[in-house]
Amino acid sequence: MLPLSAMDTPFKQIALFGKPNPLISVTLAVLYRYLVNNGYQVLIENEIAPLLSDHHAQSMPLEELPLHSELAIAIGGDGTFLSAARTFSKHQIPLIGINMGRLGFLVDISPTDLPEKLEAVLQGDYIAEERNLLNVRIIRDRLVIHEQRAMNEVVIHRWVTPEMIHINTRINNVFLNETRSDGLIISTPTGSTAYALSGGGPIITPTQNVSLLVPINPHTLSHRPIIIDADSEIEITFTQNTHINAQLSCDEIAIPDVTIHDRILVNKAPDKVRILHPADYDFYNTLRAKLHWSS
Repeated sequence: MLPLSAMDTPFKQIALFGKPNPLISVTLAVLYRYLVNNGYQVLIENEIAPLLSDHHAQSMPLEELPLHSELAIAIGGDGTFLSAARTFSKHQIPLIGINMGRLGFLVDISPTDLPEKLEAVLQGDYIAEERNLLNVRIIRDRLVIHEQRAMNEVVIHRWVTPEMIHINTRINNVFLNETRSDGLIISTPTGSTAYALSGGGPIITPTQNVSLLVPINPHTLSHRPIIIDADSEIEITFTQNTHINAQLSCDEIAIPDVTIHDRILVNKAPDKVRILHPADYDFYNTLRAKLHWSS
């Protein structure tokens, strides 16, 4: 493979993002030095900049990084990647994941494979993949009081109460069902290997244009997971007579104090997450490795 330089690639400005955890500091330093030495303009997210010994590194808040970058590299686990995806997808900035976590369904370059695999991706030897996001709105008194995105799942679940919640679900304004349960998972195909899998949902190949609804511990066992078209609008309301204790979660972001009169609307987000995988990426191989199939 020929030596890489910033002149050989469309990605001239690269953002580095991760959790401010000392465990990523060695990988961050190796990645930063490699990119700088090869002529890239490297932008560091403010919270991880102190982990670098180079105090001249250019840093800025996360929300500003997409405005000044052409590629983002997330260093951490899948949770780190999910956070980056919600931010950079709005600006169509592609993402690469460096795996510092445990499972790593989304972050598929190991620190031990740096810089060889990264160099190949930057030279154009990669598999590009686009994945859906969910957009959720909480409507109270006809006003949108919260709006958030999720790459894995939106979850409505009971909170600080032993009682089940009563959930009324409509798809494109057509009644689907009413459940008494601990909650409901609304998942993208990406999220089908996350919480939805623990709830008994199926694994869906990640580029399918569908969404998955998985009830959490339903009182009636005939309530099963269902796959619907991703372009559908999902409406959640509650049928308790007095009050509820429920919480809404979008990936790892919690929105507490959902009230009995709130309407929750979930749609496919207008933008997609663009992921750049190494050329040897294989989703089925990832399943076998992470879930210990055929071992």
